[in-house]
Amino acid sequence: MSSLKFSDVTLKFGGISALNNVSFEVKPKTLYAIIGPNGAGKTSIFNCISGIYRPTEGSIHYGDSDIKYLRPDQVANLGIARTFQNIELFENMTVLDNILIGAHRHLNYGPISSLIFSNKTRKSELEARKIAEDIIDFLEIEQFRYSYIMSLPYGVQKRVEIGRALAMDPDLILLDEPAAGMNNEETEDIARFIIDIHEEMKKTVILVDHDMNMVMDIAEEVMVLNFGEKLAEGKPEEIVKDSKVIEAYLGVSEL
Repeated sequence: MSSLKFSDVTLKFGGISALNNVSFEVKPKTLYAIIGPNGAGKTSIFNCISGIYRPTEGSIHYGDSDIKYLRPDQVANLGIARTFQNIELFENMTVLDNILIGAHRHLNYGPISSLIFSNKTRKSELEARKIAEDIIDFLEIEQFRYSYIMSLPYGVQKRVEIGRALAMDPDLILLDEPAAGMNNEETEDIARFIIDIHEEMKKTVILVDHDMNMVMDIAEEVMVLNFGEKLAEGKPEEIVKDSKVIEAYLGVSEL
């Protein structure tokens, strides 16, 4: 597993800076959270890491690899997966099929082998199916295995999107607001799964979410953004006492 180093990154769209000289490092097997008000630049960081945006300045390294100019598929092949703030699933496909899509990078056969459904193809497909089934069991969505996405509750769809990312078998997973729009019970379930992904699967996790109670309960390190700039970084118990953080969230300098 590798460290992620996000160094002096600036991201501009015309004259507007989405990120301004932001730096942080996430060590392997860390559960790291990024928080901040709406428009602070949290998703922009994920888009830079995953290859959707290219920073105007600065560098992004994952281990020994400079990923600043890599395409999203190249980033994924290095072992980085992500979910999205707005659910990006194939609604007319089943839960199983959506998760199998995430396992595509494990498939090891060409078009000719696929056409004749060779032994190599069968073996590869069976391995991908086992990966998907294990994830379905892990996320406790067995009863929805053959259900179409469009028919499922929002909270279950969120789990499926996490499952698709896990099917890639990443070392680093980026979770963009996994608890957004959920009730308390659903949020507790997602928090439990995130902890299990981190502790049982031994994944490095970078989490973006607005649910401060959840973030402070499960994160090991927290970075706070405000208007595209890094405001604070540290342990959760340090962040909640930081006067700059309190001012950014509450609009006052002191409680």
